[in-house]
Amino acid sequence: MRAERTRQELTLAMLAERSGTSRSMLSAIERGDRSPTVLVLDQIAGALGISVSRLLSPTTVSRVSVLRRQEQKVVDDRTREDAAAGFHRRVTSPVIEGVEFEMGRIEINPFVDAGVYPPHLGGWAEYVAVEHGCLAINLDGEEHILDAGDAIYFAADCEHAYRNPGPQPCIAYIAMLDHAHHAS
Repeated sequence: MRAERTRQELTLAMLAERSGTSRSMLSAIERGDRSPTVLVLDQIAGALGISVSRLLSPTTVSRVSVLRRQEQKVVDDRTREDAAAGFHRRVTSPVIEGVEFEMGRIEINPFVDAGVYPPHLGGWAEYVAVEHGCLAINLDGEEHILDAGDAIYFAADCEHAYRNPGPQPCIAYIAMLDHAHHAS
């Protein structure tokens, strides 16, 4: 995070304002004293205009990049005592130089609300496919219910929220792509 913030010539105060995260929290994350939740990590990545995976993993320039399961980064809120406890996200895509793309697997326990994510910068889109259970995605106040086998695409420049309204765990796959980055 510090390297990307410095590359973009942002102070902690500037990043705090952009991300809606306190300066002290950002400083603690950069020092390694605090681990951010999925939501906070997403807010920071969005404020920097990059994917969460770019914050978590080194960039590769290889034509072929294999990311083994044991090397995949996991952001896990299961230990939290608030509404987002029970939300688990595994980043399954390698970070490739010059490519703003992220793929991941999310697990949401029954009846868990994973929180509201702020809009990403213009150009970002999300593709979500549900493998098991039920997933409710709220996009700027409009709820979409997805069952196993259903998929959705949306421009992610809106507030979006994920929750599992059902009694079974939800397993879904998410891909995020910065179309604006690829168009240039």
